[in-house]
Amino acid sequence: MFKRIGIFIVFAALSLTFNRTALADKTVEDFEVWGGIFTQGNFGFVNPQNPDLKKFRWWMEGQGRFGNDATQFTQSLIRPGLGYAITDKIVVWAGYAWAPSAEPLSIAHPFNEHRIWQQVTWSDNFPFGRLSLRSRFEQRFFDHNAPLPGNNDVAHRFRQLVKLAVPITPIDPNLSFIVQSELFIAMTTIDNNPGFISRGYDQNRAFVGLGYKVNQYATVELGYMNQFINRPHSARPDQMMHNLVASLFLNF
Repeated sequence: MFKRIGIFIVFAALSLTFNRTALADKTVEDFEVWGGIFTQGNFGFVNPQNPDLKKFRWWMEGQGRFGNDATQFTQSLIRPGLGYAITDKIVVWAGYAWAPSAEPLSIAHPFNEHRIWQQVTWSDNFPFGRLSLRSRFEQRFFDHNAPLPGNNDVAHRFRQLVKLAVPITPIDPNLSFIVQSELFIAMTTIDNNPGFISRGYDQNRAFVGLGYKVNQYATVELGYMNQFINRPHSARPDQMMHNLVASLFLNF
């Protein structure tokens, strides 16, 4: 068991190294604190006599992020969505997200970002742990206060999350070691000068931490996330965030 955990720690370290080697010459760093509640469930409660309703899912999450050495509000996320379970392992989703943002993501004025998103999630249990994948497409809309606004084109982005939860049963059967990485790829360039968003590698988020299953509905996770934001053609410098992340996952 501990040999396998060691392998995944090495994997996490490689992810963090990837972030570090991606740094450009001009990079600013920050410490942030993130908190979030992520809930999902099905519509079986509408009519328990109709099992097909359990295939229809709902998603709601709320996040708060505090930057500039965790001294001020930086960003929040409200993300509702609806889904349909193709199988017991694969679910397709679509929804909306609102992301008001401030420093250090903004420059002088807070701005609002609105997103339409679509995603496919897959998860399964293996002898070594639970593996989860999430592929998400986003269409991003910014208001006039966005940093270096261009002509208000829609920014398309792809995100790929890989997450592994390895049970630490010798310590506690409800405790898991968590390692995950999420790669962001900008699919379009916002037409402005200097560039706000450029096509290609946008950012990466590498996380290591612990998860604890409180009961059949709730799991809490706490850990460190290394976040690197790439700005190859922008007057703004790249950013490296060191984030303390606490999350509550509710599944009904």
